[in-house]
Amino acid sequence: MTRSDFDGRKALVTGAGSGIGKGAALRLAAEGAFVGLLGRTERELRETLDEIRALGRDGMVLIADVSRADEMQAAFEGFVAQTGGLDILVANAGINGTWAPIDELMPDEFDQTVAINLRGTYLTLHFGVGQMKENGGAIVVVSSINGTRTFTTPGASAYSATKAAQLAMVQQLAVELAKHRIRINAVCPGAIETKIEDNTAVRNRAGAEEPVEFPNGDIPLTDGEPGSVEAVAEAIAFLASDAASHVTGSPLWIDGGQSLLR
Repeated sequence: MTRSDFDGRKALVTGAGSGIGKGAALRLAAEGAFVGLLGRTERELRETLDEIRALGRDGMVLIADVSRADEMQAAFEGFVAQTGGLDILVANAGINGTWAPIDELMPDEFDQTVAINLRGTYLTLHFGVGQMKENGGAIVVVSSINGTRTFTTPGASAYSATKAAQLAMVQQLAVELAKHRIRINAVCPGAIETKIEDNTAVRNRAGAEEPVEFPNGDIPLTDGEPGSVEAVAEAIAFLASDAASHVTGSPLWIDGGQSLLR
């Protein structure tokens, strides 16, 4: 992958104010893309934009709740009106939500996780694909090892269901979008150093947990240490680049072997 891969390309990243979304936005910008930074917290998005401009690159802030169709439509239309198109789309925004035994997980808690993680992904693709059909492009959905290769996080039934559904959407759409020269893939991170725990509510973990003894340090590649945002961002950049021109409908697990032990 060379610097020219993203020169002149227009990218949009949801959840770009922190964590993996911010890392992906910075990585794409560093390689030359103009990046739309979509999220709900303007202060965080402005900070990401400042860091992009410090690299000598540029982007724009797009304030939207990924679960709101009207806000997402306005954000995508505003982005394309300014840039003239959309080449790369990263559907990253998501929450852990509430982790609790299924009989204690309240309907509104389940609905919130689905609204942001799954409806948010649908709306991102719904409004993004229409802007990409004419010229093609690349989409990366940020899923997880949860729901795709592991099912051991106590109480994470809503979260795991949304992550499994994201991968199913990616594989379904890989065929649908191929005729438009749009590639779509998923990254499935394990433990990564982000602040996603800030939007996690854990209740009665013991009620949903099946006691299991894992090896000391359950991430074998790093002796139990979580991976970095940069490692995930690098994978996203690869999947969005011409180096992955024949890759579509594929999950890429980024977990240091964690899911192979669990």
